[in-house]
Amino acid sequence: MHVLISEFMDAPAVDALRQRFDVRYAPDLVEQRDDLLRAAGQADALIVRNRSQVDAALLAAAPRLRAVGRLGVGLDNIDLPGCAARGIQVVPATGANARAVAEYVIGALLVLLRGAYAASAAVADGQWPRAALSQGLEAHGRTLGVVGFGGIGQLTARLAAGLGMRIVACDAALPAAHPAWAECGATRLELDDLLAQADAVTLHVPLTAGTRHLLDAARIGAMRAGAVLVNTSRGGIVDEAALAAALRAGHLRGAALDVFEQEPLPAGGALAGAPNLILTPHIAGLTQEANTRVSDMVAAGVTIALTGGAQ
Repeated sequence: MHVLISEFMDAPAVDALRQRFDVRYAPDLVEQRDDLLRAAGQADALIVRNRSQVDAALLAAAPRLRAVGRLGVGLDNIDLPGCAARGIQVVPATGANARAVAEYVIGALLVLLRGAYAASAAVADGQWPRAALSQGLEAHGRTLGVVGFGGIGQLTARLAAGLGMRIVACDAALPAAHPAWAECGATRLELDDLLAQADAVTLHVPLTAGTRHLLDAARIGAMRAGAVLVNTSRGGIVDEAALAAALRAGHLRGAALDVFEQEPLPAGGALAGAPNLILTPHIAGLTQEANTRVSDMVAAGVTIALTGGAQ
């Protein structure tokens, strides 16, 4: 059986797959759509990250496909109904990068609250902006709002609680009686109440029709003055133009975005030049340790999908 890998995967996991299958490891295919469609024609399994679009056209080009491995957790680049209709098993790396994302969130909110880490060039140049950088904020005693209280949201809440932060969270899919609320010490709120109370907001929801621009101009405007926002989920959840306007107006203290409506982010867009803004290229879930866990989990899941667990 043939396994096609169209984006980066850890070498040991690729080697493990090669012990069982014929493997083509071609991470450049993510940039070569026509070549990817041709290559998919021979694939019994396809392994992707978030940029390879496993849509109707790709599924039609892959008549042998039995499994799609997703090196990550978001599934918005995969035609799930199309896979289900064909009996194609989708294998995400659920939970494997949770620690990496949660630590990114905590690091970003600490940087944004303190506001002291962008002066290296000025200090090296002989400036001494001590007064300007002496009004940073501590995380202890402040309120973190977690939007989406699944595994990553819950781990982020636990880490933030360790800093002495109060946790409020919302998740329409998690019943009020679920033990996770109490286990994480989180107060369950509706979204608008959370935004009004939180000093920092972190987003952990999938991109769906209902969550697109969940944080639009009105909701960003309703956030607590001086709050910070971190988005590591999906770019379309935040109205980027509205966020940039809120930063320029000084309504928000800062923001960190790891995901964008269009990736790579086009030059010269609404976010260009916005103050107190951290931008990273969709890497919150990528660390050496997370890459290993994600790759190993997907390799194992795809192997089971293709062999039925046979040794």
